[in-house]
Amino acid sequence: MRQLMTAALVGTALMVGMPQFAVADDSAASGGGIRSVRERVESSMVVRGNLSIETDGSVSALQLDKEEALPVGVVSMVRDAAMKWRFEPILREGAAVRALAPMSLRVVARKVDGDSYEISLRGINFARLDGEDDAENIARIEMKPPRYPEQAYRAGVSGSVYLLLKVDRDGKVADAFAEQVNLTVLSRESEQRWARDLLAKSALAASRRWTFRVPTQGPNAAQPFWVVRVPVSYALDRGAAEGQDAGRWVSYVPGPRERAPWRDDAEQIGFSPDALVDGSVNLVDNRGPHLLTPLQGG
Repeated sequence: MRQLMTAALVGTALMVGMPQFAVADDSAASGGGIRSVRERVESSMVVRGNLSIETDGSVSALQLDKEEALPVGVVSMVRDAAMKWRFEPILREGAAVRALAPMSLRVVARKVDGDSYEISLRGINFARLDGEDDAENIARIEMKPPRYPEQAYRAGVSGSVYLLLKVDRDGKVADAFAEQVNLTVLSRESEQRWARDLLAKSALAASRRWTFRVPTQGPNAAQPFWVVRVPVSYALDRGAAEGQDAGRWVSYVPGPRERAPWRDDAEQIGFSPDALVDGSVNLVDNRGPHLLTPLQGG
């Protein structure tokens, strides 16, 4: 389900333009034109908060981070949707318990015509972030960020790479995969592929040198390996990272969602890797809340 809102409800900071780039190599410049790519442009923000889940799986309350900074229309839409969600009851020692669950949610806006925007909820994540004092979760030890690729910098390429990492019991990255790359610049379709590949290779190369502290307690401790998701942002303007600056819209061209060949289990309803907060470490399969109902109505 999607909703139409005016600019006043969506928020005056909604971005409507994006920079363009062209690669220097003409051999990469053939293919679809910029117009077809422009039609896929979205503006979105990541909304964070906490859900109160009852013993029957219903939602009794939603607390949004920095709610006062969010557009009123977005707050209303997210709250209305969240109060209709139902989860599998959360069990502890076999008994259903009430729980407070963190979430990050991507709200997407597309301009329809005039002053109207189509708003939808695109993806959600309930994974706990890494914590230094949480022995049941995974946490970073050394995560040196990748260097900005020189070709990307010269061409004005920027965007976000959403990595899926397999971490072994020594805390080293045994395998890495780029699930999705969203670009915040416009170009021909062939140039978009070139740019996505460039950023993905840079992020993957850096990630293979990262190390993590693995779980030593709880149900995750006995696993042969752990799978984590890490978003990596390449930004030329050095502005606030997406998801850290509440109420900030970012315009981008969403890349295709790819599936790691070594991961064959299904994702939960409503999940999307680009719902994650930039720079966060997110443990997959951490037995968090499992959503049973559609993200946004029927």
